[in-house]
Amino acid sequence: MQESAAISAKAFCTHHRIEISFLHSLNDYGLIDIQTANEDIFLPQEQLENLEKMVRLHFDLHINLEGLDAIYHLLQRVEDMQREMSALHNRLRLYEGQE
Repeated sequence: MQESAAISAKAFCTHHRIEISFLHSLNDYGLIDIQTANEDIFLPQEQLENLEKMVRLHFDLHINLEGLDAIYHLLQRVEDMQREMSALHNRLRLYEGQE
């Protein structure tokens, strides 16, 4: 496993002062993917931004796991729609420039 591609779950939990069981719960809900190597648990680096958001929502705002699941999926849909709108806007500019 490449060190730049993942971070130790223990280090993440220590930094954020959370229990590793929280990460297992998020994994059970399908909100994050946990990787294991040599009996150690790692988190893919590309998930860290969303994971930190979920930690803040859960511990600072006391949102339960079901709420995190709903919020995460709604945020994904909003991001997908923003990307689609940007692509459509670029296509529209292309067609407007042909006239």
